[in-house]
Amino acid sequence: MLAVFGFAIILIFLALIISKKVSVMAALVLTPVLVALLAGFSPVEIGKFGLEGIKQVAPTGILLMFAVLYFATMLDAGLFDPVISFIIKTVKGDPLKVVIGTAILAMIVHLDGDGTATFMIVLSAFLPIYKALKMNKLVLSGVVAMAVGPIHLVPWSGTSARAISVLETDSVQIFNPNIPAICAGILWVLFVAYLWGKKERNRLGVLDFTYNHQQELTEEQRLLRRPKLIFINALLTILLIICLMEGWVPAPVLFVIASMVVLQINYPKLKDQKKVVSKHGNNIFMVSSLIFAAGIFSGILNGSGMINEMSNSLVSLIPDGHANLLPILTAITSMPASVLFTPDAYYFGVLPVLAESATQLNLDTLQMGRAALLGQMTVGFPLSPLTASTFLLIGLAEVELDDHQKHTFLWAWGTTIIMSLAALLTGSIGI
Repeated sequence: MLAVFGFAIILIFLALIISKKVSVMAALVLTPVLVALLAGFSPVEIGKFGLEGIKQVAPTGILLMFAVLYFATMLDAGLFDPVISFIIKTVKGDPLKVVIGTAILAMIVHLDGDGTATFMIVLSAFLPIYKALKMNKLVLSGVVAMAVGPIHLVPWSGTSARAISVLETDSVQIFNPNIPAICAGILWVLFVAYLWGKKERNRLGVLDFTYNHQQELTEEQRLLRRPKLIFINALLTILLIICLMEGWVPAPVLFVIASMVVLQINYPKLKDQKKVVSKHGNNIFMVSSLIFAAGIFSGILNGSGMINEMSNSLVSLIPDGHANLLPILTAITSMPASVLFTPDAYYFGVLPVLAESATQLNLDTLQMGRAALLGQMTVGFPLSPLTASTFLLIGLAEVELDDHQKHTFLWAWGTTIIMSLAALLTGSIGI
């Protein structure tokens, strides 16, 4: 009977967020609480389940909060401005170089894990170039969408944070084994960018063109730039990434310290610090608070025993001798699943059941998280109609969603397939 209540929580949650009747945060909290009451659990028991869930996700929430602040500070300080200027200067009027430069810039800027910021920065830099050269704007939206996919597996992206919190693990266990797959995905994206760029060059030829990115900055952006600190900021960011990959310091502690250091170095005046924090405060709150709400959701499902019963029922449906295919099937279907499930629905609703099913089948549950991240709202989020950033991308690129999807979907799915094969070969996921 617990399995029935568990599936009811998942289905009601999915229905609520798809219908947009309530916010995702409210659905995450209220759905399991109300169903658990109907299942006969007391308020005291539900409170204990929820508190335990919050304790489990607290490190991830803190990680996400201060990682967003760190990279927002770097963007405001102009860490990536020299890269943008260099790429634009290098591509000149060659469509092939323009497309490859677009991909490289999108990958670099997306190290912050924020799709919205990436789309705004890259599109504002390159859309005038595409227009001036009369290049296909679907190539622009497509190459940016593909470029951010592999990079979105960074552990401080909202998608990875969801997987880490649900599986109650850390970035070292989820992110590091997927690094070879991420590299394979990056190479595939650059290959596709080369094909698209070569096609545009054959169609248009190479034209004489000049463009100054710095002239496009607003007055507010110029006031926050710190060009004299570019080398210090770059060094600190490199050290941060090394410490993160090596696991020398727990990721939440690392980002709390790092964000305070760069904020103090770049903006020693209190009024400037307040300006930066308030500028990005809404985004920080919305992303991190969602993780704590998810803690109640997963805490009730786990503490009540519903997850175990749901997984037992699913395991019984898997044919004997085919259990080992679960991780690779999850990986290959992860990108198309982005069109059907929001990240919250998939990682808080579907992944826990898949992970517990893996446990029942004597498989490593972390493999399910790594497999899901190879496409579900990583490679897939810039094509999904379920994410607001997709509409920002196509709006800035001045293209239609159906045209964007038709142009890019299969190539993006190719990214997930290539990454899945690399993950399989390197042992990130097994078979």
